[in-house]
Amino acid sequence: MTRAPRVPVGADGRPLGRDPELVGLLSAYQDAVVRSGHLDPVTTELVRLRCARQHDCRICQSLRLAEARDAGATDAVTAQIDHYETSDLSERHKVALRIVDAVIWLPGEMTDDLVEQAHEHFSDEELAELLVDITKWSTQKIHVTLGTDGTERVPLDESGIALLSFNEQGAAAVRHT
Repeated sequence: MTRAPRVPVGADGRPLGRDPELVGLLSAYQDAVVRSGHLDPVTTELVRLRCARQHDCRICQSLRLAEARDAGATDAVTAQIDHYETSDLSERHKVALRIVDAVIWLPGEMTDDLVEQAHEHFSDEELAELLVDITKWSTQKIHVTLGTDGTERVPLDESGIALLSFNEQGAAAVRHT
């Protein structure tokens, strides 16, 4: 889907007039979130892609976490996100995706049953990371709203995908698959 920027952008495709302090604070938050290591990479990737699809973030949908791909998050696995309830994903992954949907769409209506499932499949540390991951991946709503979520700045391969990885400080690096 083509979506033109809805705000003035610079040569780098980023919105002009951004408050540098706010941009820095948001970046520091995002970098801190991706440094957490309680969740396994495949669960993190499924959560990230579910958020991307719920928000319709073009750039996020075109990226794959390299560490998750190495751990088994193949295209066949990630293709099941949209119909996860009837997929052959593990129950742990289905619970994670149910949590994503609840937090994004109706957080005040999260059921006791889902909370029980969450505690059955995740440690307290994993649940904390899962919830913070959802908020981190949901910051892309800003770019979707502004129309600056395009893939023009990303080196995509012939299938329209690029690998994403994070260094120890949480900074992202993107490369061809």
